[in-house]
Amino acid sequence: MVVHGSENSMKAFQAQSLDSINDYKLVDLPAPEPTGGELRIAIKACGVGYVDALVALGRYQVKPPLPYVPGIEVAGVVDALGPEAKGFKVGDRVLAMGVGGGGFAEQGLFSAFMTMKIPDALGFAEAATLRINYITALYGLRDRGQLKAGERVLVFGAAGGVGIAAVQIAKLLGADVIAAASTEEKRAFAKAHGADHLIDTNPEGWRDRLKAIGKVDVVFDPVCGPLFEVAFRSLAWKGRHLVIGFAGGGGKIPALPANLTLMKGSALIGVDVRQYTIFQTAEYNATLHELLAMIAEGRLAPVAGKRFSFAEARAAMQFALTGQGLGKTVLEIP
Repeated sequence: MVVHGSENSMKAFQAQSLDSINDYKLVDLPAPEPTGGELRIAIKACGVGYVDALVALGRYQVKPPLPYVPGIEVAGVVDALGPEAKGFKVGDRVLAMGVGGGGFAEQGLFSAFMTMKIPDALGFAEAATLRINYITALYGLRDRGQLKAGERVLVFGAAGGVGIAAVQIAKLLGADVIAAASTEEKRAFAKAHGADHLIDTNPEGWRDRLKAIGKVDVVFDPVCGPLFEVAFRSLAWKGRHLVIGFAGGGGKIPALPANLTLMKGSALIGVDVRQYTIFQTAEYNATLHELLAMIAEGRLAPVAGKRFSFAEARAAMQFALTGQGLGKTVLEIP
């Protein structure tokens, strides 16, 4: 059972090294005080994705400074404001992003500029899945992939956090959606959230099964595993293959013969929401506003995956690494 910190302290999961998930311990830290344009948020939920777990273990392209508290995507309640933080008040329900981590804690400091109020109908767990996965899906499919209504989208890893977001967003954009996933349970999950067609990921005979469904205009690929090149070869003329991540490559980055892009008139396009945040901050915030409006209008219902208690933070990271979750894993903080 987790014991809360005192008025001037808080509990957080922190590690002094990135060698093992077991290095993360529940520690007492001073309660942070907001300055300038910062908000202090009493964190109620934190998204835990595959990349979050990689960062926590030092296996991502950007290594965090030590000591490190994982978690960048949070939802909670504003409980203190810096003197220059405008547009918020204590008690506001918000979602925020801590670029340097800090989400596996009872409290955290976040820029008011990168914090947004959430609709009353949106739970904290669901809000903690929105900022990364759903922006990746909307930015990737619409802005990078130029997806048009009536086109067909193939989503790999369709039951995962970013995959299920892509299924939902593609349907909102008017696409015909093929959900690719490794188990019947995962495919049923994708079907329940809007997928029109289902396909397993067994490589044997896979392209023939895809041909039976039809040509693909856009591939949304957070896996980039054994079917990477086969999927690109299956694109229609002027198709677009969106590279979201490499969850299924076993550490190996797949290669693609350059002549295929010429033969297919197709494009291989990278989608990096981290750099979108850095280089196109205004557009990033506008995309988030769009998503929140979709939720408020009842057009979009974000999906939270398996939930872990604060005391189970290490287990939450281990589970996120397995890729077996349906939707994005969430750490709930009392």
